[in-house]
Amino acid sequence: MTVKSLGLLLLLVCAGLYFAQRGARDPAGASGPPAAPAACQVSFPYAAGAGGYATYRIPAVVRTRAGTVLAFAEGRRTGAGDTGAIDVVVRRSADGGCTWGPLTVAAEGRGDTRGNPAPVVDPRSGDVVLLSSYNGAEATERRILRGEVPPARGRRVFVQRSSDDGRTFSAPEEITARVKRPGWRWYATGPGHALALTRGPHAGRLVVPADHSAAPPPGSPDTGEEPRYYGAHALLSDDGGRSWSLGFVDDAYEGFVNANETSAAQLPDGSLYFGARDQLGTSPGHRADATSGDGGRSLDRPFAPQRTLDRVPVVHGGLLHLGGRDGLLLFSAPSVPTAREEEALWSSRDGGRSFTKALTVDGRKAGYSDLVRLDGETVGLLYETGTRSPYETVEFRRIPLRTLTGAAP
Repeated sequence: MTVKSLGLLLLLVCAGLYFAQRGARDPAGASGPPAAPAACQVSFPYAAGAGGYATYRIPAVVRTRAGTVLAFAEGRRTGAGDTGAIDVVVRRSADGGCTWGPLTVAAEGRGDTRGNPAPVVDPRSGDVVLLSSYNGAEATERRILRGEVPPARGRRVFVQRSSDDGRTFSAPEEITARVKRPGWRWYATGPGHALALTRGPHAGRLVVPADHSAAPPPGSPDTGEEPRYYGAHALLSDDGGRSWSLGFVDDAYEGFVNANETSAAQLPDGSLYFGARDQLGTSPGHRADATSGDGGRSLDRPFAPQRTLDRVPVVHGGLLHLGGRDGLLLFSAPSVPTAREEEALWSSRDGGRSFTKALTVDGRKAGYSDLVRLDGETVGLLYETGTRSPYETVEFRRIPLRTLTGAAP
């Protein structure tokens, strides 16, 4: 082969790799998934300003029975704020998160707010069950906390399902009366994926971590801004998401730990681990945790500070148990205590009693995140990130387990 021929061959190879990588970084609103590159690491299912939305936030991710990765988010039409015209949107990937199909709307706000997607795959039917929260466009969180919003425009809870691998979803069905106590004001499902129990006496149960705020007791100042009335709870379904009840309710409201946005994982012994954002509690750090031995019906102990995660700021974080012989539990969140920056992964080999930082993903701004097991060698991280703001893109990153454990479990 001549030098000229060799140079032409190298040029063609480089061009092919370039366009394959561009296909992996498919922005929201693209017409469909191109061929997957041989070894992709990063893709961008959502980018601010693309697909008809100003901002995308609150990611959640699951892998279906068919192996499809579903990336959910809030599509915020007019800005980055938590209130206004917001839809729950989803994109599908048939190649492990390398490329993404077109954006579709799972729950349309029609000018109001639908958000906090909490998807889970029902292990019996294979259906994707999606829970989300609703409020009127004018109902800010502060007004809801103050009790100034009528129930019809306040926080309400809905469930949907998909029987076609996440391509379409049923109309939202309201379940608020079954899972929200009288006197609760704020309410949020998830965020992040919910949990399907796979072992133990409650195998098949769906568990959705959630949080709420309660009205102050009689005689207390009712400003709605006192953070000590935040608490966590869980929603349970034993029939594949067709009926729902309340599980545990964290209602101590003592102000030391204010459990807020919560994630969950099932441990090898069948018990559940709950990790929560501590919302302005007086305890050290910003993370708290609890466990449940009865499938989320009650807690073994109240939420307590998780001191080995003291580098995490006030933010939601993802949880994923990998199973396997070492029972590795992963946690994802930013790693700067005073700012949403430097997305990282922590691991625990003792059921969440202690965590060790396993990987710094990158040094950019970072916000909410979620985790999914892709195969025996790879985990997927879906997280908010950007250079100037954490909310410029929702990025999907494929992470080899060997970088976290030294070897795949």
